Amino acid sequence: MSLAWPSRRREPAAGRRTAGAQRAGRRPRGPVIDVRDVRKSYDLGGIVVRALRGVSLQIEQGEYVAIMGPSGSGKSTLMHILGCLDTPTAGSYRINGLDVAGLDEDDLSDLRNRYIGFVFQSFNLIPRTSALANVALPLQYAGLPKAERAQRAKTALAMVGLSDRAGHIPSELSGGQQQRVALARALVTNPALILADEPTGNLDSSSTHEVLDVFAHLNHQGRTIVLITHEEEVAAHARRVIRVRDGHVVSDSLAPATAEATSR
Repeated sequence: MSLAWPSRRREPAAGRRTAGAQRAGRRPRGPVIDVRDVRKSYDLGGIVVRALRGVSLQIEQGEYVAIMGPSGSGKSTLMHILGCLDTPTAGSYRINGLDVAGLDEDDLSDLRNRYIGFVFQSFNLIPRTSALANVALPLQYAGLPKAERAQRAKTALAMVGLSDRAGHIPSELSGGQQQRVALARALVTNPALILADEPTGNLDSSSTHEVLDVFAHLNHQGRTIVLITHEEEVAAHARRVIRVRDGHVVSDSLAPATAEATSR
């Protein structure tokens, strides 16, 4: 799945108020993610498929959460809603205090660009384009000056440990390095949320650990991370695990290592 980054034509009024509070140094009150009784149905030629059946969850600033579930469980539908790539049939979803209900496609696109950094299983890097230019791309679409784009892209690459690879094109990078470039691209807009959909699915075990170490480091710095995965070993790196089955949240608990540390 790829996400277009259109230039901003306009901004939702609620988004302007929220952004203004952030610029003034005040974070919006409440959780980063607030999902309440969300339902999602699809009409497939007269057959109604209920992908989500009343999902409620909250994710606070600075949490590291894995969402797990087998194929057909509803986790991909939930990811689409959390990423503002789709909207609920019923229920409410607020991201960073902003209710997505009633937003049109332009507003949803702006909200994605402003609040969410996406990392996908496929790296979605532009071939024959340097890591620095790939990372700076969202800022180019946002209309930032060239010098500022370059500086922010360099900072994002440094955050994922790739300062020395800024001039390399994707074919000159390992799979793990390419995913770290994609992660830097997600970070460059300073989003409220990093949403990662099976980010290690195309990686070998060594590169998987490399990328998960970066996620852990970013979370220790206070970044909010939601990771969609079907792999238990990957989910174990998160601090909290939410399991989805048949459109319901069937469990929501601290990851074993986190629970052990909390009990001490």
